[in-house]
Amino acid sequence: MSDTTLPPVRRSLFLHAPIRRKPRAMLEQMLALVDDDTPPDGPDGPVAVLERRLADLLGKESALFFPSGTMAQQVALRLHADRRGRRTFAAHPQSHLDVWEEQGYNAVHGLRLRSTGDLHELMTAGDLAAIGEPLAAVVWELPQRDIGGQLPEWPDLCEQVALVRATGAAAHLDGARLWEAQTYYRRPFDEIAALFDTAYVSLYKSLQGVRGAVLASDAATVDAARVWRQRLGGGIRDAWPLALAALVGLDTLAARMPAYRKHAIAIAAAINADGAAHAYPDPPQTPLFHIHLPASRRAVEQAGEQILAEHGIQLWGRVRSATDPGRCSFEISVGDNAMEFTPGEVVTLVRDVLARASSHPGSPPSLADSPQGSS
Repeated sequence: MSDTTLPPVRRSLFLHAPIRRKPRAMLEQMLALVDDDTPPDGPDGPVAVLERRLADLLGKESALFFPSGTMAQQVALRLHADRRGRRTFAAHPQSHLDVWEEQGYNAVHGLRLRSTGDLHELMTAGDLAAIGEPLAAVVWELPQRDIGGQLPEWPDLCEQVALVRATGAAAHLDGARLWEAQTYYRRPFDEIAALFDTAYVSLYKSLQGVRGAVLASDAATVDAARVWRQRLGGGIRDAWPLALAALVGLDTLAARMPAYRKHAIAIAAAINADGAAHAYPDPPQTPLFHIHLPASRRAVEQAGEQILAEHGIQLWGRVRSATDPGRCSFEISVGDNAMEFTPGEVVTLVRDVLARASSHPGSPPSLADSPQGSS
């Protein structure tokens, strides 16, 4: 919005919309877990309890709280690199580590990323085999958010990890949305995490906490990670409110993930049956997928602003551009917010967006509609 005062959000498809993240409501849920007789930073405080629960869930010897996933993953990769005397790690070209974190792995730790695979497709065993240089580690983001929440099939994932381990490199799990991934694999969390030397999970994405992350691994790795956490300023005291918020999510939201995925599949099916837009993957593998629109990003953004101003409905966190200037996409990550919308409502809203976007002055035509595109 051009105005600095944003309209209030009454309903939202966006997972992290403010409607369920108001301080009072979050604090009331957290207070239900508080025991005033337990020292908050002690061995039975929320941080220690959270670390033990996630270590058990992931089948690892130990786990360590971090104030951010960015810090947790950089530390994991730093440890793998130092142990192997190698400074290069491999990851998908749209890895969160590279796209969203200002290349902190290089600026802070002197590591180098070998982008592996196609920008818009999942990384494959063939991509990994073609690297041809020693690696410290390979990162798998499960699911791969920026290409629509896609996941490799389980046998493919196992093959890729085995190939990497045979070269002496470590396997690291970017499990920021591991709860969503588990709804597709339908395997115990510890079986998934067992493939990896280190596993990171976010505390505020799927679990809708305040902030924070946990890194799980063997005890020696976690002990070394604790040293690096302190060096990077992450050994904060009084982190218990962040841990409490995550424990609320573990107790209330984790079990809802299969229902979220089922609803995502229903919404995507309705979008694709209608035909005005396209949902991908089809069907979604996780509760997360993308809706691709035949309209420009700026026109769609303006349409969304109008719908928010008129109806109090927020449709996305951001709109993604495409190489075709007449197309764009946005992400739906189904949680409690999106569960309030029927698939038919989402179709109607998408059609409303497209109708408004088509009347936006200066909206460029799709390349498919140009003379070159039709030849």
